[in-house]
Amino acid sequence: MIKVVTGIRRCGKSYLLDPIFKNYLISSGIQENHIIKLDLIENSKYRDQMELFNYVMQKIVDKDMHYVLMIEVIG
Repeated sequence: MIKVVTGIRRCGKSYLLDPIFKNYLISSGIQENHIIKLDLIENSKYRDQMELFNYVMQKIVDKDMHYVLMIEVIG
């Protein structure tokens, strides 16, 4: 399942994901190592789909649900 948050610049989209949604997941019992946060401005190499795929797959620690929070996804 994919959720996309959009809005004008500086309206709080990144803040909504981290810390608000991240803290919600943790308080709901999700282990912190099951939350993969990635800022694509700081890590532009992950705009390549294979780089992103490999990074996410290496962060997955088991078969339980993992959450990928991607910030500053620019098309």
